[in-house]
Amino acid sequence: MKKSSTLSKCDISIVIVNYNTGNILTKCLDSIYKTTNNLSTPKSEIIAIDNASTDNSFTSLKEKRSLKFIQNSQNVGFAKAVNQGIKKAKSKHVLLLNPDTEVRPEAINTLLEFAQTNPDAGVIGARLVNPDGSTQPSVFHLPTLIGAIKEYWFGVKNSFSKYIPQGKTPTQVEALVMAAFLITPKGFKRVGLLNEKFFMYFEDLDYCKRIRKAGLKIYYLPNAEIIHYHGVSGKSLADQKDQWRRLVPSSKIYHGKLNHYLINSVLWSAQKWQRLFSKT
Repeated sequence: MKKSSTLSKCDISIVIVNYNTGNILTKCLDSIYKTTNNLSTPKSEIIAIDNASTDNSFTSLKEKRSLKFIQNSQNVGFAKAVNQGIKKAKSKHVLLLNPDTEVRPEAINTLLEFAQTNPDAGVIGARLVNPDGSTQPSVFHLPTLIGAIKEYWFGVKNSFSKYIPQGKTPTQVEALVMAAFLITPKGFKRVGLLNEKFFMYFEDLDYCKRIRKAGLKIYYLPNAEIIHYHGVSGKSLADQKDQWRRLVPSSKIYHGKLNHYLINSVLWSAQKWQRLFSKT
């Protein structure tokens, strides 16, 4: 029997950071309302944080239902904006959702039900799919220098870069991207807010690392499906040069300066070898 689109009895706060993605965010919000019966449980809500958008798109969203607004006068970065939303959340279940996503039927219910029946879970991630239905790589082994060497020098796949877990059942993983990222009550109690040292990038890896250190597990749910227009929100947050400018300091914070340079040396040398052999 087909499940209804009503929300699980468990409340949820959905936190979305916007920066010049208002038109895409409108589609995201509509998909949430459509698949959750307009967020029918009492404490369920959407909290949208605007990081000083310049396209005026955010103003058109104020008529949306069950929507709280936080408007920043400057771009405070992704992690800090997320934390602003979490601090306002009424529910103990917090879903961090990218604005360039569309929620498929039962995806949010599936995440919530798994959280309720798996008390060892600290973070739960949905399966991200492209608009054509193909699955996006969204899972990591926590990146290390050894992992970079294994993948880029010795060809051991999935040792460093994102990958797609095999199988159709919930899978325990080391880390997830933060595009559709449910933090459980126990996860938040033990780990707390995102690290605001990360303006953009690596905040997902850092949070997953802290979840594991706290003795909790991270799960990937292939049956919770969310469409992700990959990279749209990142491109809105910064152009290509600015993205690189943001990525480097975040990498140095996460890996440490020495490991950052060593890892980049591994990646650079692998690219050089690949180009050399492609010419022969």
